[in-house]
Amino acid sequence: MDAPSAGNTFEYLIETLDDSSHKKFFNVPKLGGTKYDVLPYSIRVLLEAAVRNCDGFLMTKEQVMNILDWKTKQSNVEVPFFPARVLLQDFTGIPAMVDFAAMREAVKTLGGDPKKVHPACPTDLTVDHSLQIDFNKCAIQNAPNPGGGDLQKAGKLSPLKAQPRKLPCRGQTACRGSCDSGELSRNSGKFSSQIENTPILCPFHLQPVPEPETVLKNQEVEFGRNRERLQFFKWSSRVFKNVAVIPPGTGMAHQVNLEYLSRVVFEEKNLLFPDSVVGTDSHITMVNGLGILGWGVGGIETEAVMLGLPVFLTLPEVVGCELTGSSNPFVTSIDVVLGITKHLRQVGVAGKFVEFFGSGVSQLSIVDRTTIANMCPEYGAILSFFPVDNVTLKHLEHTGFDKAKLKSMETYLKAVKLFRNDQNNSGEPEYSQVIQINLNSIVPSVSGPKRPQDRVAVTDMKNDFQACLNEKVGFKGFQIAAEKQSDTVSLHYEGSEYKLSHGSVVIAAVISCTNNCNPSVMLAAGLLAKKAVEAGLHVKPYIRTSLSPGSGMVTHYLSSSGVLPYLSKLGFEVVGYGCSTCVGNTAPLSEAVLNAVKQGDLVTCGVLSGNKNFEGRLCDCVRANYLASPPLVVAYAIAGTVNIDFQTEPLGTDSTGKNIYLHDIWPSREEVHQIEEELVILSMFKALKEKIEMGNKRWNSLEAPDSVLFPWDLKSTYIRCPSFFDKLTKEPVAPQPIENAHVLLYLGDSVTTDHISPAGSIARSSAAAKYLTNRGLTPREFNSYGARRGNDAVMTRGTFANIKLFNKFIGKPAPKTIHFPSGQTLDVFEAAELYQKEGIPLIILAGKKYGSGNSRDWAAKGPYLLGVKAVLAESYEKIHKDHLIGIGIAPLQFLPGENADSLGLSGRETFSLKFPEELSPGITLNMKTSTGKVFSVIASFENDVEITLYKHGGLLNFVARKFS
Repeated sequence: MDAPSAGNTFEYLIETLDDSSHKKFFNVPKLGGTKYDVLPYSIRVLLEAAVRNCDGFLMTKEQVMNILDWKTKQSNVEVPFFPARVLLQDFTGIPAMVDFAAMREAVKTLGGDPKKVHPACPTDLTVDHSLQIDFNKCAIQNAPNPGGGDLQKAGKLSPLKAQPRKLPCRGQTACRGSCDSGELSRNSGKFSSQIENTPILCPFHLQPVPEPETVLKNQEVEFGRNRERLQFFKWSSRVFKNVAVIPPGTGMAHQVNLEYLSRVVFEEKNLLFPDSVVGTDSHITMVNGLGILGWGVGGIETEAVMLGLPVFLTLPEVVGCELTGSSNPFVTSIDVVLGITKHLRQVGVAGKFVEFFGSGVSQLSIVDRTTIANMCPEYGAILSFFPVDNVTLKHLEHTGFDKAKLKSMETYLKAVKLFRNDQNNSGEPEYSQVIQINLNSIVPSVSGPKRPQDRVAVTDMKNDFQACLNEKVGFKGFQIAAEKQSDTVSLHYEGSEYKLSHGSVVIAAVISCTNNCNPSVMLAAGLLAKKAVEAGLHVKPYIRTSLSPGSGMVTHYLSSSGVLPYLSKLGFEVVGYGCSTCVGNTAPLSEAVLNAVKQGDLVTCGVLSGNKNFEGRLCDCVRANYLASPPLVVAYAIAGTVNIDFQTEPLGTDSTGKNIYLHDIWPSREEVHQIEEELVILSMFKALKEKIEMGNKRWNSLEAPDSVLFPWDLKSTYIRCPSFFDKLTKEPVAPQPIENAHVLLYLGDSVTTDHISPAGSIARSSAAAKYLTNRGLTPREFNSYGARRGNDAVMTRGTFANIKLFNKFIGKPAPKTIHFPSGQTLDVFEAAELYQKEGIPLIILAGKKYGSGNSRDWAAKGPYLLGVKAVLAESYEKIHKDHLIGIGIAPLQFLPGENADSLGLSGRETFSLKFPEELSPGITLNMKTSTGKVFSVIASFENDVEITLYKHGGLLNFVARKFS
């Protein structure tokens, strides 16, 4: 859809770039004149895509002019957007590819040609979410918890020991120590032998680094556990055009997107246009820090884009965020992120674009910008955009971007006025609203203990944690009796005795969702670890520590700088590349720790450098979870507790008994920047690109079919042909009334997609576990919900299976509900299954912000397959509401100021509702209950496209009918 067609309405705007490349582009500024000059940069990108794709059908001239008239049309009109490409990760990408495979079956059944079913939009799928931490440093000799798949068939784990090797010094004058692989640099003064499993390099030499033993062991388990899924991905890359798969062990989708996939400016058939992307993950927004417009959408909408259809969105308001000042030396990028996150959440930017400008922007590196942009789902914005400027170009140059392309890029961006320049204020954009944030006002902080938006200054941490113990159970409180707040429990571990108390850290994970792409914070963590080890400090062995970088590049510069051995010495061993602890894929805590926590009913803590800390996400026994920068994760691990005042209390003592405080080992900004400049250079990015393009031996040797239709294995518990198309007809039927529906669940506010469709481990007592057990699997073979998203039977049973789900019918957190005809309390799936057998439709009652959190299409698909016909809530997260419509569930909304309580609803009634023949956006409908109550609800359709999709029974049916 990206190349201009012969019938493009605005073909007259095509010009040749004023340089030696002779490339073409749409000169969009000529269309709008002064109107264009005051548009926010992000809206200019939307406008260019609209002009380039204006065919009079999917994109009309009226819609193009609506975008140009953004100042008066914002929030009032729907516009289509054609992104340049799509990015999938395996957790949410496998349902999309399974749906494509199933759609081929459906098209064939309806008499169409299945070979026509291909993604029309370039699609990259990164296998990065299947990594689980089976091995870490303290458990490297223990048997893994493999979880299943074909691991047992693959045989025993091979040792895969990374052998240290001697790297000759080439006489660089800057070399301050020996390059012998068995020594640390002379100035460390503490070790003369290699720390286990970690090859040492001279900090000033950039040599390839063998991957630590834990990485190789975890990768081997990953390939065994997920063999079926990986074979399906490989089949997909073979039979579907425009699909490229980035194999496991390469890195996280977001970071690989930044380091390898991003173009900034696309070129297709000699035509230049801005890079843009949507994908099945809310953190696609990270690329906006590089000047690439992108955001996460539902898996169903992503599939539509892959088929050449646009994403529809309400022309957004754009909040201009002016950054002024500069942060103090002790503030890391994650502090800036959390400070901006809290400020923007307080201001209220939900459903809006945020665009950054001001003198403070130029002081932020690209990695700082991408970290800020990556957190925008946490403050509700659609995206947070940093226009391309000189900092962007310098970053691209340093990372090996082709100089000729870089020159054409700069010329093109300036020609279409997409290049930001602080010195030229003549074309300053106008915004819907302008807010100011002074970077000087931001202080070091963490976020928690249950939500990412609850920011706590490090200086206030001890007092805040004490307050959380006192507060009633809620978003922050734990309601621990005053007389029990000082309780301690003895823990016998590996021959030593320790004391656990409220606030004790049991999980400490440096992981790669938001900030591990930022060399400054990762190097700061490594330097802090180095100084801590040299001071004689250590981490207690029962704490589950791990280091999961976003890509091999991170491991490379940590090794090259000489800090990786010190992280390893403290227990922060590299465990692999991909999402792990952040999505609940950590290995279980030891029985000794679990028993001690249960014995004392302790509020123990996890500290991680990611972006998600919802209650119960890491482990059901870890009640308090804090987001922190990587150096603070290391610091709290050393302290062993969050109940500490770093200003007045020491981390520990050195060999002489002297107290060591955090400020004694905190690295200076100058120290970090010096190493960053020396190490984050061209060779590292080249090494990553080579790794991606070459793949790895396991992936390259993996066998996969190449048939037109996927050969479904009926015995498979990973990949199943889903039932969405089972009743598909060539023509859609009118929306059916909802008659005498029971309420499956009565939920409160802020129900997240984690509550609806968990991605972590499968509990042994769950409905999904029973299904897998009946098919001959042991608990060790269950794997996770995320890994089994290609199996609708597992995912349906996993719907509403989160242990922290609070159903008002039950009165306590549990994945249970009441089957009202029988009065039984059952697992949610079992109750829904009974309702379906009885032919009873279902609805869900909910409060505010239903479906918040990560984009997750199974949070809509699962309820649909449970028999849910509608959700009635006070408000929705937009992405999730789009999912509901895309699967065929009606999103109903209480009138403003009303809710279930104010209307006197108990949820035990039955509900009935009829749809008119002609639906319209925002139409008000009458809901009737079995008690005789009648009240009005809003059908929360935003445009005619959503209504069309709902009438077809969802987007999948709509697209399948187009092919048939």
